[in-house]
Amino acid sequence: MYKIVAKRILNDQVASLTLEAPFVARKVQPGQFVIVRTDEFGERIPLTVADFDREAGTLTIIFQTVGFTTKKLAAMNVGDAIADCVGPLGCPTEFGNPKKAIVVGGGVGCAIAYPQAKALHNMGVETDVIAGFRNKEIVILEEEMRAVATRFHITTDDGSYGEKGFVTEVLKRLLEQDRYDLVIAIGPIPMMKFVSKTTEPFGVKTLVSLNPIMIDGTGMCGGCRVTVGGETKFACVDGPDFDGHLVDYDELMRRNAFYKEEENHACRLEANIHG
Repeated sequence: MYKIVAKRILNDQVASLTLEAPFVARKVQPGQFVIVRTDEFGERIPLTVADFDREAGTLTIIFQTVGFTTKKLAAMNVGDAIADCVGPLGCPTEFGNPKKAIVVGGGVGCAIAYPQAKALHNMGVETDVIAGFRNKEIVILEEEMRAVATRFHITTDDGSYGEKGFVTEVLKRLLEQDRYDLVIAIGPIPMMKFVSKTTEPFGVKTLVSLNPIMIDGTGMCGGCRVTVGGETKFACVDGPDFDGHLVDYDELMRRNAFYKEEENHACRLEANIHG
């Protein structure tokens, strides 16, 4: 069992839990993920590690409450325990040796972008961070990202906070003004697609973190397959980071929508049980 030692509600749909998981915390690296299960009857869901403390033996997961299991997870409190926390899984991010980098986070994807920016900051890399949200009400991790950014930019679609517009507009402006060695983009699939299209003409290495449907996390089920550079890859063992210029985003979007009807059905059943 993995005890919950801290909980934060970041906005109406996003929660943060810190778990006691010393063996995972000892080895996890930025970019890797865990698979958690709330109880012995629960489904397995993959969640990227948003932060970790090796000395305390803890790790933090941040998630959007959109489905049956994430809503159940968000209802748990400090002192409760989840049944499983398997990891670290996936490949750590290969940053290379950049001198200047841009990390782009979109919405809840900022939970994954933050540890990437933190790692680059700790490496001494000059790191600009761009965080994009639909509106001011759903902004998360602003203080944490500012602390590790050389320059921090925040955008909202409606202009209610920061700069009005999309992250790609700020990204293009920065790329036109200066030379960067690396761009990391994490967020909704359309956002990562258009970030990659924005960086391509500048010839900047671009990494994206993919979140396809995943079951076992070991490459056995094949549910997380993605097409990268015309080849089939498995996000759980080959990723989750991939060359953003080579990903088939349209296929990824179609595959991620496969089980929406079943997920909605599960949520309706849960509402009827507890309603």
